[in-house]
Amino acid sequence: MLHRTGMARIAAGLAAAALAAACGGTPASPSSPAAAAPVTSPSSPTTGLPSLYSQFYGAQVSLDGASVVLRATSVPDHPSPYFGPGHAQYEPPHAGMVVNPNRILPQDLVLRVPVAPSVTSPSDTPLGPIGVAVNGVALFNQYAAARAPVDAEIPTFDRFNGHPTEIGTYHHHLEPLWLTAQSSSRLIGVLLDGFPVYGTRDADGALPTGLDACNGHVGPTPDFPQGTYHYHITSGPPYIAGCFRGQPGTLG
Repeated sequence: MLHRTGMARIAAGLAAAALAAACGGTPASPSSPAAAAPVTSPSSPTTGLPSLYSQFYGAQVSLDGASVVLRATSVPDHPSPYFGPGHAQYEPPHAGMVVNPNRILPQDLVLRVPVAPSVTSPSDTPLGPIGVAVNGVALFNQYAAARAPVDAEIPTFDRFNGHPTEIGTYHHHLEPLWLTAQSSSRLIGVLLDGFPVYGTRDADGALPTGLDACNGHVGPTPDFPQGTYHYHITSGPPYIAGCFRGQPGTLG
């Protein structure tokens, strides 16, 4: 679990207005990680899509030229207090949780990511969705509104480390515990630059080493046994990714 110990202490000082604020701010410049060689992804013989996309059960995936198009609603497939009482997926808040006034609402996220990403100079991640998880939930960077550290929002996270914005976009800044509970080395999702995100451990069960400023490195994964550049979930900032290590696609 991430930052569970201090949740109750932080929660006491939160103002209601801060809890209602959507995540936003101004990008900052990352430091440059070491260069890494791109690796071509294996493809499905039936769709032409890289085979890792067969694991995306919460998003519609299609191929459009040199781009993979992912369409998602960012509605989680697990319980949360943010569904609201009376909803089939509602559950009461856990002890110490400070529920923000927002509710989960279906979104119309469309991400176009490179089908064959290559490593480039690092670039900033924007506020808002920087990628999508296999269950269709948006992935955000390590910042809250006004590019403040997300730590002050941690008490508002449900027991799976997610919460919604003012417009109802449920998302993760930290480890998506619903997914990593199934396997700490599993595929979590993909970022806008087309590179995959994996859990807190490498394919061999070891903690990842040599992560660059973007939270990634080159090595084997369950989907790329010969190795590829990929990001890892970590217990401290930037949690998911501190920058894009490939050329980002578009969010529509």
